[in-house]
Amino acid sequence: MRIVIVEDEIALVKVLGEKFKREGFDVSVATNGEDAVRVIRSQEPDLVLLDLILPKKDGFAVLQEMKADPELKPIPVVVLSNLGEDENLKRALKMGAVDYLVKTQHPINEVVEKVRGHLMSRSK
Repeated sequence: MRIVIVEDEIALVKVLGEKFKREGFDVSVATNGEDAVRVIRSQEPDLVLLDLILPKKDGFAVLQEMKADPELKPIPVVVLSNLGEDENLKRALKMGAVDYLVKTQHPINEVVEKVRGHLMSRSK
């Protein structure tokens, strides 16, 4: 299964990327909002793991662009962010994200399991 991680914290990208690869995922990375849609379009992932605070274009703009594009709209998006406020969670889910995980509240193993769960439910 192929995922795209959209995250600008390089240390977190490295840890997440290594963990997902060990779990059998193909991983591509975009480190800013402008590159995100281009990478997602070229990689055609099964799921996108999206940070909200990004350089050049924030995660909400990336999510909006994905959900407005008929080819990208079906790709599930799991938000992984430091923004823990309810208003951000509600906004992301309303915009079409399938899940919202707060970095400080979800260990990496749990992030992997949540992603796997969304991919399994999607393939049924």
